[in-house]
Amino acid sequence: MALAVDDAFARWDRSHLHEFQMSDGTRLGTTDPELDNEHVVDDGKARLLRLQPGEKFIYVFDLGDDWTHLCTVGNTALDPIETLGIVPAAPTPYFGWGEIPDQYGRAWDGDDGESQPPPDPEFLDLPPLRPWWGACICRVAWKGAPRLTTALLEMPRCAIQA
Repeated sequence: MALAVDDAFARWDRSHLHEFQMSDGTRLGTTDPELDNEHVVDDGKARLLRLQPGEKFIYVFDLGDDWTHLCTVGNTALDPIETLGIVPAAPTPYFGWGEIPDQYGRAWDGDDGESQPPPDPEFLDLPPLRPWWGACICRVAWKGAPRLTTALLEMPRCAIQA
């Protein structure tokens, strides 16, 4: 199950410890005599068949950084053939939305925690086929608008009447 959550969040560095805490207080995770986790059940051997529809549990990835996820068991049983087209051998993510946060908190490629962020490209990489695309000063007069709106992006190039 931990692999399914990690797959859903596109985590590539899975060398960190993880743990589940069930609604009854049971803790499942990596067991190790050198760790202070004598009350943790080995999640590699545990079966999660006892989970009930609507039940909530917590999954924590990287016990040092504490990436905590509140999980809820779905209320409807899914037909894996209908939903996925296969019967997966293990729990499998099948739907998601939003941005995936970087596992180490980086905001951009090469973020070292001290450098200034690069400029926001906005729509500068797109061809200037729409008034707000590309690098230009766009003067846009919208029909029915009482004034001319000017958007300064980068290079003077276009004046568009709508």
